[in-house]
Amino acid sequence: MTLSSCSGVPSETGSPARARCVPSLRLFAGRVAIATTRGLSCEVEERLVPLVDLGFDYGGTRVRSSDATDRVFRCGSGGGVEPVARDAQSETSARRVLESLGAVEAECLEEVALPPGCEADYVVRADGDEHSFCSFTARALARFRALGWRVSVDAKYPFRVVDEESSFFARVEPAASGPAGEGRFRLELGVSVDGEDLDLLAALLDLLERLDGEGGLDALAKSSRGSWALRVTETHHVTVPIERLRALVRVVAELYQGQHRRDDSFPAVRMGALVALDQSFRRAGAAVRWPDRTRALNLALDPKGTPAPPPEGLCATLRPYQAAGVAFFQRLRRAGVGGLLADEMGLGKTLQTIAHICVEQEEGRLLSPALVVAPTSLVGNWCREIARFAPSLRVTVLHGSDRRRRWPGVPDAHVVITTYAVLVRDEERFAAARFHLVVLDEAQAIKNVRGQARRALARIAADHRLCLTGTPVENNLGEMWSLFDWLAPDLLGGELSFRRFWRVPIEQDADAERLGALRETVGPYVLRRLKRDVAPELPPKTETSVPVELGPRQRELYESIRVAAHADVRRAIRARGLAASTVTILDALTKLRQACCDPRLLHIDSARGVRESAKLEALTSMVVDGVAGGHRILVFSQFTSMLALVAEELRGRGMTHLVLTGATRDRQRVVDAFEDGRADVFLISLKAGGTGLNLTGADTVIHYDPWWNPAAQAQATDRAYRIGQRRPVFVHNLYAAGSVEERVLALQEKKRWLSTTLLGDGARSGVIDEGQVEALFAPLEV
Repeated sequence: MTLSSCSGVPSETGSPARARCVPSLRLFAGRVAIATTRGLSCEVEERLVPLVDLGFDYGGTRVRSSDATDRVFRCGSGGGVEPVARDAQSETSARRVLESLGAVEAECLEEVALPPGCEADYVVRADGDEHSFCSFTARALARFRALGWRVSVDAKYPFRVVDEESSFFARVEPAASGPAGEGRFRLELGVSVDGEDLDLLAALLDLLERLDGEGGLDALAKSSRGSWALRVTETHHVTVPIERLRALVRVVAELYQGQHRRDDSFPAVRMGALVALDQSFRRAGAAVRWPDRTRALNLALDPKGTPAPPPEGLCATLRPYQAAGVAFFQRLRRAGVGGLLADEMGLGKTLQTIAHICVEQEEGRLLSPALVVAPTSLVGNWCREIARFAPSLRVTVLHGSDRRRRWPGVPDAHVVITTYAVLVRDEERFAAARFHLVVLDEAQAIKNVRGQARRALARIAADHRLCLTGTPVENNLGEMWSLFDWLAPDLLGGELSFRRFWRVPIEQDADAERLGALRETVGPYVLRRLKRDVAPELPPKTETSVPVELGPRQRELYESIRVAAHADVRRAIRARGLAASTVTILDALTKLRQACCDPRLLHIDSARGVRESAKLEALTSMVVDGVAGGHRILVFSQFTSMLALVAEELRGRGMTHLVLTGATRDRQRVVDAFEDGRADVFLISLKAGGTGLNLTGADTVIHYDPWWNPAAQAQATDRAYRIGQRRPVFVHNLYAAGSVEERVLALQEKKRWLSTTLLGDGARSGVIDEGQVEALFAPLEV
């Protein structure tokens, strides 16, 4: 029997009176013990969850939901006590409302134990998380109050949600003065509630750390929640729409890259990431406040920039995309940062760079020379291009045995051209000089951060730095980091932090959100255009893969080598591990590839009696038919000895041809001979002919043997498919069907995913694991 506080003696005569039933609940939190069974063992976990004390008010008298009595007593009009019948239907309806929101009656939860003395009637989803608890609170309180229920919330209840619409804000302030704070900034990010600013940054950083253990940023992208609760005080959360949260988290990830526990500031070079945040906040009626917005905007404007009139000293008409490239270089110079021109092969990266140097010279900023560092094979090309397009520029070439006598002319030159090899040999001389600009052509040459050229470059004093390469990512993201560690130090952090924050989530976990964040981070510093987008006048390019069936004796040779090589590789991996077995693996794969190309490449007894070569026969047939059809053909191979066998075969058929390898002394003479039409077939080693050649006289490219790196083959193809080509280009990739070559082509596609996704051309990386090694050494497929 439940009594009110009034005096008097209850009278039980007559029927009980009826009174309005008003649900009355108290929302609080408590730690409950949750038992879970795993196999034969039982584990108990303690969790803080929302609890509900449910009751019903009858005219001032409250009865607990769990009370079994069918009536209550209240003060009557005459001062006595009168019985009131409980409204079972209304109480049941109230319970259903509560249960529909996710609360479960405590006595029904056998696996949940309430703390001693706890007066909870309901437990809110004991297996939920902070976000579901906050969602319950927001929905439940709104529903209860709309129904007219009496609700009280415990002062320490930790899952409250800010009711009113929040006003977001962001402020960027310089970090502490002094050497440690020079050029660094801090971000204040939060919401304003009732005139009070509540910090969200700490909550976002904590969320980032949790996401790293739960699938990375990609997990947030795949979230089905419409909003996310972020804790801003001990008791209150702010609900952030999922799309806005993704934008905030991505910007914070770009700024701090997991280093916030060690340093809560970020370098100025990363400020470009905040422009996207600024635009988002402006649409919401609140802009980012920062001390140097112009610098940030300079870093994040449209990469194409605003094309300016071409320099007067340039003897060329720039295409619109080339003028945009010069504007890109100028924007980087104004912002005081380095950048990467990653145009596809054949779009004129050299010309755009020469135009940029002309602008610097004509506007009086070229007070010290521009240094161009290029592969040895491209030195002559740079000299010819400058003489052709900017004859007014004074050029000094530091290459060859007599280069030391040219050093005195360096200060008076507009452009100094050298090679990566000379850079290493003359490291001390270069370190003592001063340059306005350093340009790295085929900049993937410094992808090894511990290489000698990379070390020598770090010592060169220059106002600006530029990289030119169509393949900034050939194998893994570490190569991209090496470029940017020289171009824009601090942009991607240190090598170890880059690996943890970027490489592992992207390469190993295929975290698409983290990849998108990295793309946005480097985006302001990279300009990438494709032929199909900026040169629509180019004729079509058709690529085909041509499987070749090996003959019986060649197959038998291949299988015998494969079995022995596979056994050697397995022993090496067991003894030394995968990373330390690289030489053994590559040696074994090379033998298999040679067996596919031609048994004569193998210097082993079992290969001497095998004279058949299915691929050579296929190639010869394609070349003979192609030349007869009026086509001019480039043949690429990694093996110079294979090119020698092809040349021997062509000579036997009386076919005129040219050969270019690393041993060719006068490259330009051989190239000119082909372009002048003195031969219709040009045999080129992939390494010697992958860069610096313009062979638009050819319309057919044949890759005799595939290699791991699709970018290397694409560079070779682009010797023919470039500006100036007027005929359709056909590219044929030969491979031995069912062999290691076919599996190499599959790996190429995985490498291509990473490069194209990061640069915006079109995501698994080229990292080879033990499973892929096993696949490479699988038996020949029938």
